[in-house]
Amino acid sequence: MRIVLRATVRSVLVGYLIVLLLIPIAAIYVKGFSLGWTPFWNEVTGPLAWKSIVLTVKLSIVSTLIQAIIGTLIAFVLVRYHFRGRSLLNSMVDLPFSLPTSVAGLMFLTLLGPASPLGKWLEDIGVKLLYNQTAIVIGLVFVTFPFVVRAVQPLLEQLDPGEEQASATLGASKFYTFCRIVFPAILPGIVAGSMLAFSRSMAEFGAISLISGNLPGKTMVASVYIYGETQNYNPEGAAAISLVLLTLSLLILWFVHIVTRGKGRLA
Repeated sequence: MRIVLRATVRSVLVGYLIVLLLIPIAAIYVKGFSLGWTPFWNEVTGPLAWKSIVLTVKLSIVSTLIQAIIGTLIAFVLVRYHFRGRSLLNSMVDLPFSLPTSVAGLMFLTLLGPASPLGKWLEDIGVKLLYNQTAIVIGLVFVTFPFVVRAVQPLLEQLDPGEEQASATLGASKFYTFCRIVFPAILPGIVAGSMLAFSRSMAEFGAISLISGNLPGKTMVASVYIYGETQNYNPEGAAAISLVLLTLSLLILWFVHIVTRGKGRLA
């Protein structure tokens, strides 16, 4: 009876994954290559399409580097320091996960738009944070904020504070202790969280579509370009660009799996 139950549960789970993940992924690949290799290549290397892909990758890298640094520092503060409001701050880290990204875009429009006091003040000093590439980076940093923090926190919690205290007792500075003891222990989390943030950045649409301006060749990211192609009745073109982003995401997830598996073996 147990064997039958296990086999049934396993079959249901495998079938669920096939229906939910494998079939939609396969459909993108089939649609992307439905007209052949040459049309696919022409769609991907078209001037606007290629610029949108390059812009997406470039700004995703920028936002990921910011997250790797800021996310690590925030995780370190949340784990190593105790202060009033720490639990509230810790719970707020997950807000971008639960907040619809279109709401995040509207939030930045309200905060930084010309009608807001902050927006007017920024315009007066010559700073423009909307409808440009800076706005895209701001949006990407917001929606990917939790990844690095949540990936680094468990590793910091597992690290014995006694090792840091022993290093300090031997005369090492806090910076040296962090570089030689803390950083190697949390590096797999930084890498895994950063790669997930990068993959998520490439797929962002809701917030970016509201604050970037969507200027072709300048501020139009790949996700917005894909939406435009579907509206222009070019599903093959949309699938071709989607296929590029999907392949990059799968490679990143595979890399994260290798990193986290290696961390588990070291542990």
